Amino acid sequence: MNHSHKWLAGLSAGTLLFLYGPIVIILVFSFNDSKIAAVWEGGTLFWYKQLAENHSLWLATSNSLIVGGVSTLVSLGLGVGAAVVLERVRVLGQPLLEGILLLPLVIPEVMLGVALLLFFVMIDWPLGLGTVIIGHCVFNLPLVIMVIRARLHRIDPVWEAAARDLGATPWQAFVHVTFPLLRPAILGAGLMAFTLSLDDFVVTFFTTGPGATTLPLKVFSMIRTGITPEINALSAILLSVSMLLIGVSLACQRK
Repeated sequence: MNHSHKWLAGLSAGTLLFLYGPIVIILVFSFNDSKIAAVWEGGTLFWYKQLAENHSLWLATSNSLIVGGVSTLVSLGLGVGAAVVLERVRVLGQPLLEGILLLPLVIPEVMLGVALLLFFVMIDWPLGLGTVIIGHCVFNLPLVIMVIRARLHRIDPVWEAAARDLGATPWQAFVHVTFPLLRPAILGAGLMAFTLSLDDFVVTFFTTGPGATTLPLKVFSMIRTGITPEINALSAILLSVSMLLIGVSLACQRK
């Protein structure tokens, strides 16, 4: 290995350490027997048992699953249709329409959260799980559209044309030809959208209401009283689930 290769290997190792070092520390200290999060005193599963007996934590988890599941399904339903229209149909003002649809991905989350909060206040809509779900749909929909369009762009339209030549209606051609080819991308986009929804804090913070505390908000409220191994255990579970879902999403999109 020459000097340049050693330098690149060292840089790659440093980057991986920077990215995954904190995650490894959280995982290790989630098994810490000490009540002080930064002092190691031996291994234990006590903090995971504490989490299992925390009813408020389970309520926050159920809220996160509801918000993530509903927002993902809504985003997929709207996103698949929008992606097909944008990729297969040329409409007047399409560049402007594409920019508007993708805008939530590029504006800061704080601005998006404030805008949503002001909108709900203006229309006098009570804050709760419903407003959180709408907020998550806003940033999940552009992501779904991007992933589905990328897959559609690689599908040759000749397959649909062949189905139409054989007597299939546009809907039959989509259901029996295009949709099966899109299925891995749809699954991958859904898993990615669910992961983002599960982890989101900023938009949720601005759009939540009484009884609609999600898991990230619960973690934040626990941290305000001090970092304990219980928080490390909860963070370890969140990180593990998120990384697993992202990994499955990427694997689905490669099919």
